[in-house]
Amino acid sequence: MTNCETDQAALAEILAEITGRVPGPSTIPSVERVRRAAELLGNPQHAFRVVHLTGTNGKTSTARMVESLVRAHGLRTGLFTSPHLTSVTERIQVEGTPLSATQFMAAYRRAAPCIEATDREFAQAGEQRLSFFEVLTLLAFVAFAEAPVDVAVIEVGMGGQWDATNVADGEVAVVTPIDLDHMEWLGNTTAKIARTKAGIIKPGATAVISQQPADAATALAQRASEVGACLVREGVELELISRKLTADGQVIDLRTTTGCYPGIFLPLPGEHMGHNALLALGAVEALLGGEGKALDAAVVAKGFAAATSPGRLELMRTAPPVLVDVAHNPHGIAALTAALRESFPSLRFIGVVSVMADKDAAGILAALEPVLAEVVLTRNSSERSLPPDDLRTLALNSYGAERLHLVDSLTVALEAAIEAAAAQNAEGVSMGVLVTGSVVTAADARALLLASVG
Repeated sequence: MTNCETDQAALAEILAEITGRVPGPSTIPSVERVRRAAELLGNPQHAFRVVHLTGTNGKTSTARMVESLVRAHGLRTGLFTSPHLTSVTERIQVEGTPLSATQFMAAYRRAAPCIEATDREFAQAGEQRLSFFEVLTLLAFVAFAEAPVDVAVIEVGMGGQWDATNVADGEVAVVTPIDLDHMEWLGNTTAKIARTKAGIIKPGATAVISQQPADAATALAQRASEVGACLVREGVELELISRKLTADGQVIDLRTTTGCYPGIFLPLPGEHMGHNALLALGAVEALLGGEGKALDAAVVAKGFAAATSPGRLELMRTAPPVLVDVAHNPHGIAALTAALRESFPSLRFIGVVSVMADKDAAGILAALEPVLAEVVLTRNSSERSLPPDDLRTLALNSYGAERLHLVDSLTVALEAAIEAAAAQNAEGVSMGVLVTGSVVTAADARALLLASVG
């Protein structure tokens, strides 16, 4: 067996141990397990500056833009996002590159004794051991401290106040748009959800806030006032002045507290990406610019031009066009459909849709209807995937039976949709394929499409 094969086998063993843990908190949410393990590790989360992000939609794209901007300024960066599209290791990146097998294993071996000690300690108290996400959070902190990085850009897993990542203290807290999601954990109103997410706003920090529902905006402002954080708000201190579409993205003009940044090329389509870029710029300006000091416009342009966001309206094929998107709630689908209308105005789409059972599948399907000529309802690789028959029941009112097709295998569903779109294009109809409804659906489809190219 080669060294590479040995490394992959060892990594697989470690990943099996981590993924075999509870995915997230199964008891009352708490950061205490991570806090204790981090203490045993010497609090690696305090070894670097932190930009912390929460919200319902747009977190990962905004985080990736923040990281790209910070790196363009010559600083060494860490990036922690979730969930992943291909491999767990891609959640933890240093200098824009996912950890290698060797780096991931080194972080795990450094953290393992403290993880095991914490597990024993909490088991003796009758509480659960560290979860899958909590362990990954600790590995990110360890990897970033040992790299070392100057700035870590950290996306919450869920919520904020009791999220595992909240043992880190962000100099800048970013809150992307808040909507109803994960209501079983976060509450059934945007105000309740905002109060939980506001927990990442720490004393003396700068809170960069997107446009929000009124009750959510109030909750965030109250938290900032309570802890003495500076508020930087979209629509007040920040503004997306204008946008112009290009063949490969958009050109945006942005205004911040220090002035304007005109003519910024962003290689990501959709108005929502323009708003995400505005938040990212506000965050990096707060982190690096200093009071009243603008960033170098050329460096900002370089950082945005290098930004990527896989699985976000990602064009995987061109003949016929096949797009993959991770949208998994009605708010995210609304942003997706608006971007489709804008960037692909002449196209209609055959949808390949699979949704998790704990999501608002009816709302997702209804929001997709205006851009889908027909839809193939399927299931993804997750055990939580809603059966196609159930999806059909939820879709009937929006689509009618004649536009709905049920295919149990995502592989077969994707192949059928591509063949149908290609056939219609051959007859002069402009048709594409859109795969969406869940992060897992997007990840599965990307893997299939990349494998077929390879």
